[in-house]
Amino acid sequence: MILFSSCNRESDIQEKTQTSFLDLEELRERGSIVAVTDFNSTNYFVYKGQPMGFHYELLKSFSDYSGVNIEIVTENDIHRAIAMVNSGEADLLAIDLAKNSNHENQLQLTGTILRTRQVLIQRKPNRWSSMTDSEISGNLIRNDGELAGKTIYVQSGSSAVDCLNDLNSRLTNKITIIEVPYETEKIISLVAKREIDFAVCDENIAQVNSGYFPVLDVKTDLTLQQDLAWGVRKLNSDNLTAMLNSWISSISNSNHFALLYAKYFRNSWSSYIVKSDYYTLSTGKISPFDGYIKSFSDTINWDWRLLAALIYQESRFNPTVTSFAGAYGLMQVMPSTARKLGIDIQSSPENNIKAGVMYLRYLQEFFRNRIPDEKERLKFIIASYNAGEGNIIDAMKLAEKHGRDPLKWDDNVAYFLLRKTDPVYYNDPVVQFGYCRGNEPVNYVSEILTRYSEYKYIIPLKKD
Repeated sequence: MILFSSCNRESDIQEKTQTSFLDLEELRERGSIVAVTDFNSTNYFVYKGQPMGFHYELLKSFSDYSGVNIEIVTENDIHRAIAMVNSGEADLLAIDLAKNSNHENQLQLTGTILRTRQVLIQRKPNRWSSMTDSEISGNLIRNDGELAGKTIYVQSGSSAVDCLNDLNSRLTNKITIIEVPYETEKIISLVAKREIDFAVCDENIAQVNSGYFPVLDVKTDLTLQQDLAWGVRKLNSDNLTAMLNSWISSISNSNHFALLYAKYFRNSWSSYIVKSDYYTLSTGKISPFDGYIKSFSDTINWDWRLLAALIYQESRFNPTVTSFAGAYGLMQVMPSTARKLGIDIQSSPENNIKAGVMYLRYLQEFFRNRIPDEKERLKFIIASYNAGEGNIIDAMKLAEKHGRDPLKWDDNVAYFLLRKTDPVYYNDPVVQFGYCRGNEPVNYVSEILTRYSEYKYIIPLKKD
């Protein structure tokens, strides 16, 4: 299985990058490529609990192509993101980097992923909705010479800075360029809110945001088409770059890429998502049930985002879904389990979460003295929620019998849980619970912990 995952920069990544400047072979041996991307309404975001985004999906595609896990960290400060790659804290910078710009002096850029131009962000005139297009255009800046003497805001480190510096070299009355550390979409919103008058950014981002703010005009081009790429450090990244370029060549003219671009840059639902109560970047919400999730997660001392990740995996936050086996609701509680707990799991989403959390509490106690390491124990608990603690104990016994560590999940207990579809293993005398489709709980653990890591990067840890 190819795992696409995220990790916590402050701990996991530091451990993974003790030996910096690894090329593809060493990264493959290490088990992952750490990729930095930015979070916004196009590249990487969470909607109704599901991580999405153009660069997010491209990273998944590259993971599939290369056969190497991708671990995502987020950083909207371009200078900081570049520094992370050049220091060895990360291996790949998956944001829009313009070729023939200062970015080429700082990083080794890949082949072209996208093409765009720099455009001016400005407000349409008052009462624009009652004007004709020509009347609106007559009240707007339509050539770069008219920018002389104006103040324009741009994201620090972006290719927009290079664009305006080049323009200034040709103007007698200079533009005042103000670089700010904000993500581009925030700068665009400041124009819409009349806090600033002008900004410059990539056309594809501008067009998407003009759908959120109809008062904005983004039709004034300041450059010709520019090639955009990803970046890796210049030192010891030749094989990684070659793999990236091979992948880019394979997808650049594909239907998959065209559909992916249309999904995030030419789709009217983008505006709906951003305005939704469950567009997590702006609201911090994951689901309609966050209040219950936060409350019950406290009773088992879990981060509420972890419980939300598990519930998403179980039901996609559908409170009435029923599985083929009869499990019901948000946490897919079996009726037999509910009867033992004395809870009517169909009476309310709150009761369903309550029952699921009670079972998690039982599993916590079951494994408390069996698995000393807290991080490892969590994997056993999550796997047991899916497959039952009996199947996990069987896999622990098989691991011990065959010389692997029965207290570690990855490549140890998980390895033998996968083999409980084989009669050689499920008929072993140490096995009590027989056959098990082990790929389901193994994938279940990986996907929940991946989603939890993604949630942590975007969703604040707060109680209300």
